[in-house]
Amino acid sequence: MPAPLTEEQARQDSAALLDAAEALFYEKGIRAVGMDEVRAASGLPLKRIYRLHPAKDDLVVAVLRRRDERWRGRLVAAVEAEGDPRRRLLAAFDWLAGWFAEPGYRGCAWINAFGELGPASPAVLAEVRAHKEAFHGHLAEWSRAAGLADPAPVRLLAEGAIVTAAISGDPAPAGQARVAVEAMLAAAG
Repeated sequence: MPAPLTEEQARQDSAALLDAAEALFYEKGIRAVGMDEVRAASGLPLKRIYRLHPAKDDLVVAVLRRRDERWRGRLVAAVEAEGDPRRRLLAAFDWLAGWFAEPGYRGCAWINAFGELGPASPAVLAEVRAHKEAFHGHLAEWSRAAGLADPAPVRLLAEGAIVTAAISGDPAPAGQARVAVEAMLAAAG
């Protein structure tokens, strides 16, 4: 019988598993990646993987949840580095432009997960919705602070830029959306 895992070993194994799964799912797609490929990339035996995440959907949820924490953390840090509320809102689009220009950008991991799994996985769908609700909440807060009564157009511009940049392979939609937000801010006074 193998020795029980220490808490530190379990943490390291979990991090290695999530790193490998996230890279594979984002690059190739969730359905295209089998658990044997995750096993090979993580260096963990399947038995340990399934002990950490009993089903592939559980692993997908864990990947999305961890990615959300990092992704929104980076976004919020970049935006809140600006003091002026209008500049904060525009900084969100500057941050998106930087993200779109990163090597290997394949769009929004949550939109991609929804596109692959849709309502077939209620747990993944719930995680996708939670991420989008939190992201849209930030945009609404920054929009209102900048003087925009209705944050919905800002949200649509951000989501449209994310999808368009992924499809086109061009980070320019972030700048185009930023110009539209600047026009909305000018019209709001």
